[in-house]
Amino acid sequence: MSRIRGKDTQPELRVRSALHRLGYRFRLNRRDLPGKPDIVLPRHQIVIFVHGCFWHRHPGCRFAYTPKSRVEFWQTKFQRNVERHCEVEEELQTLGWRVLVVWECETEVDDRLLERLAELLAE
Repeated sequence: MSRIRGKDTQPELRVRSALHRLGYRFRLNRRDLPGKPDIVLPRHQIVIFVHGCFWHRHPGCRFAYTPKSRVEFWQTKFQRNVERHCEVEEELQTLGWRVLVVWECETEVDDRLLERLAELLAE
C-alpha cells in the first residue's frame, strides 16, 4: 500500500503526454477545485480525472476485482470512493466545469488513448 501514489502515476503520465502531443496546455492537481482534479484545462473549462480501475470500480474491467479477504471492509471503501467521485463531479459541474474520466485500462495503448482523448475533448 505504501507504493500507491496519488500523483504522477503511470496512467496519469501517459494521459499528460498524449494531451501534450495533441497540443493542449494544462495545469495539475489544482487545490482550489473540488477533488483536486488530476489535469485541468482552464482555457476549455475541462477537468480530467485519471481513475485507477481497482480503486474507482471501473464497470466490467478485469482490474476492478474485489480482494478475497476482509470483503466487507473493501466493499465499503470502494463504495465510498465511487460516492465521493459523484459528489465531486456534481460540484464541479455546478461551478461550470466539464468533467472527463479516463480509466487506467484505457491508457495502455497510446494510439487508442490519443483517439479517446481527441474524441472526449472534441465533444
